[in-house]
Amino acid sequence: MEKRKLSSTDISDAEWEIMRIVWTLNQAHTKEIISELQKKKSWSDSTIKTLIRRLTKKGLLEAKQDGRGFLYLPTVSQTEMMVDATQELLDRMCNMHKGEVIFNLVKDSPISKSDLEKIKVEIDKKLQTAPNMVACNCLSKES
Repeated sequence: MEKRKLSSTDISDAEWEIMRIVWTLNQAHTKEIISELQKKKSWSDSTIKTLIRRLTKKGLLEAKQDGRGFLYLPTVSQTEMMVDATQELLDRMCNMHKGEVIFNLVKDSPISKSDLEKIKVEIDKKLQTAPNMVACNCLSKES
């Protein structure tokens, strides 16, 4: 079976909220999702159930019958979706300015020491072949 191409545009901000709950719990019953979401949002049970159905239809959640209710499991990892969303955004930006954006993300984001070490290792590898300057890709070469 061919792997589905993920896209952050496949899900709305509201659907991200549900996915974050399911990812955090690894699996969740409908009642758990509703309870957690209603602590933060004033959404009705039916609105939340509609969002869950949409995510299931999109193939991002798997529903398993559990007694009279359903247990939902993610079919994609949170990291995979976050990387896809970030890459999609970076793909729309000028190549010349991506480094500055990534620098600011690292500077301003909470990051663990172990993740910073991984980033440092990757930076050290990239430094060996990185160009002195990255060319702008906003205009065609014919312009």
